[in-house]
Amino acid sequence: MKLRHFSQLSVAVVAALSSSAFAEQEKTTAKQDAFEKIEVTARKRTESIFESPTAVTSIGENLIDKANMSNLEDIGKYVPNLNITRYGVGNAAHASVFIRGIGLQDHVITTDPGVGVYLDGVYLGRQMGSNLSLPNVERVEVLRGPQGTLYGRNTLGGAVNIITKQPGDEGIVTTTAKVGSRNRLAGDVYFNNSLTDTVSMSASVSYKQRDGVGEAINLVNPANEIGEEQELSGRMALKWQANSDLFFVFSVDGVDNESGQSPYTIELTAPLDANDPFNGDFPLLTEDMLPSNPDDLATTVAGIESTAYSGWGTSLSAHWDINNTYTTKFITSYRSSEYEGGLDDDAVALNLSEFPEEGGADQYSFEIQLNGSYDNMDFVSGLYFFNEDGFTSSGPFVFSPFNTPDGLLNDGTTASFGNYGYFDINQETNSYAAYINASYDLSDDLTVGGGLRYSKDKKEADAQFPSFATRKYVSADFDAVTWDVNASYQLSNNMNLYGQIQKGYQTGGFPPRPFGGPDQFVSFDETKAINYELGLKGQVHEDISMMLAVFVTDYTDLALPFSDPTAGGGFVTIVENAGESKAQGIELETTIAFTDDFTLRSAIGYLDSEITEVDEGVQGIGKGDSPALTPRWTVMLAPSYFVDLSNGGTVAINANYSYRSDMQGQSVYNQSEHIESRELVGFNISYLNPNGDFEVTLYGENVLNEVYDVGRLQQSGFVGVMRSNDRSEFGLKFKKEFEL
Repeated sequence: MKLRHFSQLSVAVVAALSSSAFAEQEKTTAKQDAFEKIEVTARKRTESIFESPTAVTSIGENLIDKANMSNLEDIGKYVPNLNITRYGVGNAAHASVFIRGIGLQDHVITTDPGVGVYLDGVYLGRQMGSNLSLPNVERVEVLRGPQGTLYGRNTLGGAVNIITKQPGDEGIVTTTAKVGSRNRLAGDVYFNNSLTDTVSMSASVSYKQRDGVGEAINLVNPANEIGEEQELSGRMALKWQANSDLFFVFSVDGVDNESGQSPYTIELTAPLDANDPFNGDFPLLTEDMLPSNPDDLATTVAGIESTAYSGWGTSLSAHWDINNTYTTKFITSYRSSEYEGGLDDDAVALNLSEFPEEGGADQYSFEIQLNGSYDNMDFVSGLYFFNEDGFTSSGPFVFSPFNTPDGLLNDGTTASFGNYGYFDINQETNSYAAYINASYDLSDDLTVGGGLRYSKDKKEADAQFPSFATRKYVSADFDAVTWDVNASYQLSNNMNLYGQIQKGYQTGGFPPRPFGGPDQFVSFDETKAINYELGLKGQVHEDISMMLAVFVTDYTDLALPFSDPTAGGGFVTIVENAGESKAQGIELETTIAFTDDFTLRSAIGYLDSEITEVDEGVQGIGKGDSPALTPRWTVMLAPSYFVDLSNGGTVAINANYSYRSDMQGQSVYNQSEHIESRELVGFNISYLNPNGDFEVTLYGENVLNEVYDVGRLQQSGFVGVMRSNDRSEFGLKFKKEFEL
């Protein structure tokens, strides 16, 4: 396929274009119809992205490659009002997804994300493990706004669908290799072909590694460098076409990640209460104890410099076209994951605050759909069940002066504490749902639609903390009816106007760190949201596409975490339904083909989000505060320029720019938790040979070596700072395709 046609893919995000490399007429035709062929399955039906009455961005395989996106965190740099960050015990597999100001940074088993992440329709459910690598991916769809009807619980901010390449008859083997600075080494192999007349297979294996950016300077033989990366992953899928109306797909995937802790440091702040030695402050900390290189770690606790994540999953789906009107789909899955990590919160050689941690979860899900399509109507309906059984544990941990190895007090004297701390927390969740969503064409130009979903969740949890005399067992039930109504009107053959109102639902739960005692280990209520949205999308001109969305979202009983390092015995994190919040903003995505050789893709998001009402007695959170990790401005620019060579080959020059404005690290306003804005610049210059089967690329990521904060958390006389790990990198990529 000619790389110029790839430009249309990059601009349109995902499209199927002609494979002819040189025919000018076909090239022009591809330019004209590229946008028309952008299809998404965001509403669990295949439809044009411009006709879907919701704010959705689709990032295709080519843009993932040309913008040097390697994992889900990178996706968060290119979608308006999307921010993907991480803090979770320094583990590289952790990803907290925030859309339009809604998300959750924590990862303990009793916390649920505010944005759902799905892999081929299977809900992942955990922040830990969501930072998936992106080989063998066809596209990533990002749905913004509450998705309570089709996706249900825990999609209050939206949903992210990762869609892999499915088995088919491509008859292809693709190999890629990557070498770069910081000892970057990566490669993958992808296979897709028919095995028999009715069975086809796709498979991929991927490996990547990179040196770290710092060292654990006080450990004799540290297992990993700080920020080091090493991961092996793979996926295999088999498709059996039983007959013309029925096919089955079986898939299995796995990942093993053993990396260094993400770069972490601290900044000293004023003591919380200098007159109280038992308030959790650490006056022993001084600036000269910190490493001169903030990427280095001064811990003396062996093992805390390393992180690990491993997981695997399998799914079986069946698709049956009952007749020309009705189809049914069945999908069941099982996933299992484990992780290790931890932070030396004080980041120095003193044993003041160290929390090693491990956790895991087993998940099972089942979904069956009955869908129909008539002359002027279609619908999607289904029943859904999800079960998760998981745990989080920490120990031996140190939290001075309550749990210490030698009874060291903050004034330098010793006492008889002399013990380490342990905690563990377990939870099982059962979720049930039934839903229906339909659309009806009132005329050739006007379509109306809506949906309804009933969700019921039951959670059972137990915990043992140092302040608990005995293990405490709790349970809670949550349910909600969510809905949406929408209408879309085709202004012309190329432009569509839509409006929608959506209700979303975030399940309630239990606090992740009730160190203050068993009275804190009680449930908080679910959060609900109503989103009002207007949008305009389509082709303004044959060379210009646009997707515009304006929205206002009202949240009630908004559940926000509040961390208190003074409560004693550990770093207390409780969750309270703080009151009400409002988010309003605008999103604009454009694609402009200035010439046949030069295109520009852009995305701009503006978000004004604040807590509008605070319930009486709520700690720390104030009216007017902003939700955590919510930049006001998000900007992306991705120009592409193409040069045809006399030998029939093509040179493609791609650049990318990503901006996130300043934001708060936590919903509780502290100046010390303010995160400064950041700008990232990258490039990708590739040569495709005349046969279109070999490509070599010179790439640069974060070429200005912007070092920025991805999380800040006020602690006891200091603020913990999680630093970025995507430092400047330059190198070469090689890609070779073989036809089978």
